[in-house]
Amino acid sequence: VQLQASGGGLVQAGDSLRLTCSTSTRTFRSYGWFRQAPGKEREFVAAFFTPGSRKYYTESVKGRFSISRDNAKNTVLLEMNDLKPEDTAVYFCAAGNPILSSLRAPEGYGYWGQGTQVTVSS
Repeated sequence: VQLQASGGGLVQAGDSLRLTCSTSTRTFRSYGWFRQAPGKEREFVAAFFTPGSRKYYTESVKGRFSISRDNAKNTVLLEMNDLKPEDTAVYFCAAGNPILSSLRAPEGYGYWGQGTQVTVSS
């Protein structure tokens, strides 16, 4: 299983970006987006939990980011609006079968994309 993330770039505060993760035809219980800023640990951003098509977000992106899955295209999208400088990081997509209580933990995902850089200038 290979995941490929794309769509990052350099934008100004308040702008929008859409990240795309190309997945496989295999269906996983959860698809997640994580990010890692320089000198910081990888942190959870959003997850699409396949059972029930439920969506989960970290508090700092609620109302600004939206995760979705396109089954026909085998992609997971992360729409990011009103971007802030603190959103600057390398964004990774992931797929796995974590239990619901663990979907925010990187350890719950067995497959990762290569990361795409998002830089937001003030």
